[in-house]
Amino acid sequence: MTSPPTTPPDRALHGRTALVTGAASGIGAACALRLAAAGARVRALDRDAPGLTVLAARAERLPGTVGTVVLDLTDLDAAEDAAAGADILVNNAGIQTVRPLHEFPPEAFHTVLTVMLEAPFRLIRGALPGMYERGWGRVVNISSVHGLRASAFKSAYVAAKHGLEGLSKVTALEGAPHGVTSNCVSPGYVRTPLVERQLADQAAAHSVPVERVLTDVLLADSALKRLIEPEEVAEAVAYLCGPFTSSVTGTTLVLDGGWTAH
Repeated sequence: MTSPPTTPPDRALHGRTALVTGAASGIGAACALRLAAAGARVRALDRDAPGLTVLAARAERLPGTVGTVVLDLTDLDAAEDAAAGADILVNNAGIQTVRPLHEFPPEAFHTVLTVMLEAPFRLIRGALPGMYERGWGRVVNISSVHGLRASAFKSAYVAAKHGLEGLSKVTALEGAPHGVTSNCVSPGYVRTPLVERQLADQAAAHSVPVERVLTDVLLADSALKRLIEPEEVAEAVAYLCGPFTSSVTGTTLVLDGGWTAH
């Protein structure tokens, strides 16, 4: 049996180019820094230019590099173009609107699906030809426990994440003959600006005080009563991009604190 190559952690992705979306903060920033720490050339993509500048400064002493791409993923043609040449694609960018279905703004539903499902499709479409040509590629889709379970008031987000799980599996089936893997990382609630911005919306939707949203709403179904740290998600992403996972494809790595164990 052939053993996977043994490579120092700071060289595991040396020579690889990684594109990370939603990279200016939260999970995306943690992923960009973790992949650069493994030696990758990272393209950090976000519409938040100041956040990307801060991220690039944080990466200055890492073995790899972090370059920045300022882009709004609703520009789908530009998103597809930005993915060309990437060996690793981390689809992370996300937005959220919390409203009852009968009050959910149609334009908000459209935007969530565009950024969180159609843009990943276009990014994958842009990255795959190069991956196929080189015979190696890693697609990691940051899904969510909401790709596996539903919650009230999050119709667009849940629909997008369920769709992303399916898209990831199709990518795995098509990519396997070309050395390309595709997987989801599906965390519960992570300590990110996206989650922090939800607190007021969730308080209004559930008619509870803001200070009770975290324990009584967000973490009600989780055995682990704390937020997940972005760095924990980034470690899962790095594992899926590493030398020991060429047979890990078409699956979901769940980091939900026991939510789906119920």
